Amino acid sequence: MTDEQNPENDGRDEQESNASRVDDKRKVDPETGEPRGQAGAASGENPDAAPAGAGASAPVDATDDELAALLAEGERDLVAEYRDTAARAQAELVNFRTRVERDRAANREAVIAEVIRSLLPAIDDLDRAESHGDLTEGSPLAIVAQKLRGGFDRYGLKKVGEIGEPFDPKLHEALVRIPSADVTINTVADVIETGYLLGERLIRPAKVAVHAPE
Repeated sequence: MTDEQNPENDGRDEQESNASRVDDKRKVDPETGEPRGQAGAASGENPDAAPAGAGASAPVDATDDELAALLAEGERDLVAEYRDTAARAQAELVNFRTRVERDRAANREAVIAEVIRSLLPAIDDLDRAESHGDLTEGSPLAIVAQKLRGGFDRYGLKKVGEIGEPFDPKLHEALVRIPSADVTINTVADVIETGYLLGERLIRPAKVAVHAPE
């Protein structure tokens, strides 16, 4: 009897075929050569189901917006801080330059004052020679005196002490005090030695005799 004529054999073969299909755990289909499980996974997907991660897109977008807002706020704060720091640095630089220029001018004036102070005895000798008529016009000594005085005038040197002006202890040094009924306040009666001012700096006070009220 052949297999086609034996119904029991047909049922047994079908069972063995089903069993082999069930028990075959190979990951690659020997007939198609494709990995097993992909087709089933594809066929088993629910077409009505939402794509993976679709429901999480909204929270992710919201988080990104918040993060972007925080970053923008941080950048604004950082820019404001940098601007404030730059403004303070600029102000400090301006103040530093002002101090440097002021100190430089003060040092320059102090050096000029010291040089002029060292030359004042020579100026006093020229003044005394002029008062005695020794500085005739065109003489070598008169030319030297003219050049010296011109140089001092260029730096703003001014004489202090004039007869008849009110006595000022900040500018005058009283050597002699003479009571007088002709004055109501202390007044310069005579200039013994001329004083000098360089700008607002007193180089030497004028030595004077003073008329004081009786």
